[in-house]
Amino acid sequence: MAKKQIAVIGLGKFGSNLVKSLSKENCDILAIDISEEKVKDVSDIINNIIVADATDEKILEKLNLKSMDDIIISIGNNLEASILITMILKNLGAKKLIVKANSILHAKILLKVGADKTIFPEKDEAEKLAKSLISSNILETITFSENYSLIDIKVPKLLYNKSILDSQIRNKYKLNIVAIKKKIPFLTENGETDFKEDINILPSSSDILEEGDSIFIIGYKDDIIKFKNL
Repeated sequence: MAKKQIAVIGLGKFGSNLVKSLSKENCDILAIDISEEKVKDVSDIINNIIVADATDEKILEKLNLKSMDDIIISIGNNLEASILITMILKNLGAKKLIVKANSILHAKILLKVGADKTIFPEKDEAEKLAKSLISSNILETITFSENYSLIDIKVPKLLYNKSILDSQIRNKYKLNIVAIKKKIPFLTENGETDFKEDINILPSSSDILEEGDSIFIIGYKDDIIKFKNL
């Protein structure tokens, strides 16, 4: 499997923590910051680091960031810069933009100008995001103890169109499904098709798992790891 290509723009507290977390994963990282001092702080962790002003469209174009799988813009304290960089990268064809915001209004503006996702991070969120970027099928994890977790994960292809009973999740993988989340299509007032999420918190053994569904499963961490690698 090819390594994920991830760019981190802005090496403040969150950005540097994210780079440190990503460096432990199987991915290629490009880090960018206008401050030489901040770049030095992570220079012993990754090699691909650039001192540059990311608000300069010509610089971003030369870096060819549209080839990146994910771009994280981590300069939420500078509203004007984060909005400008988001707009530029969107116009340059960036695949996925995840942008740090410092308020609900800031987040709404970022989404309007091209952000695919906004975040309000702390250090723990940086580590969580790093893992979600690498394991793209995992949507959310809640740890109950050192050994057990509840995880929200996309239904793997081999279980498409199977009932919970036929999936043999409990017998084969020692895991229990506690909820199923589906995207239900509906028509908007403009006559366009959109989707809303519907969560079945009491699924029966006859409920069918479909492509696009996600399931909440609980179990021993080692068993969850095996399941997510299917």
